[in-house]
Amino acid sequence: MPRPTRRTALVVGAAAVTVAAASLLAHEGFASPAFGLEAAPRAESGACTRLTTAYPDEVAGADRTPTDVKGAAVWGDGAVMVRCGLAAPLPTNDPCAQVDGVDWVWRASQDDDSKILITYGRAPAVEVRIDTRHAAPDAALVDLSRLVKPIHQGHKCIGRSDVPTPPPAPAAP
Repeated sequence: MPRPTRRTALVVGAAAVTVAAASLLAHEGFASPAFGLEAAPRAESGACTRLTTAYPDEVAGADRTPTDVKGAAVWGDGAVMVRCGLAAPLPTNDPCAQVDGVDWVWRASQDDDSKILITYGRAPAVEVRIDTRHAAPDAALVDLSRLVKPIHQGHKCIGRSDVPTPPPAPAAP
């Protein structure tokens, strides 16, 4: 049997170091499942960068799950997912709720078990997807509203009572 050369030993050693480093990175939370998330168009904005550095370790009782998607965060292995850097939504008839001074528009979801909310009147906008089987939307919004509140708000949601009643139509001659 041929005797191993110095080159073979170096290659085997380098492979072992690579495997060990990958294992360490995965263990330390640097490996990041994307959960189908894509970075939002303005994820690199200053507001999103500040938000990203303040993402909490826990939301709605769920621990943060590592992800490397720019401007995004995940908690509870996908129970709560956040993306910063979307265009602010236009005025809409979609339901809107205010939580701790932040207006959230509820958007339709293809999945009955998920709720999609997006900040209203803030640029850039922040989107939250909540799997209601694993996280309570109200708890998630309380935790996240504190985080989002520093993003400048230019518009607020209004209710039907805020809209003036149109004048009656003129009577036919």
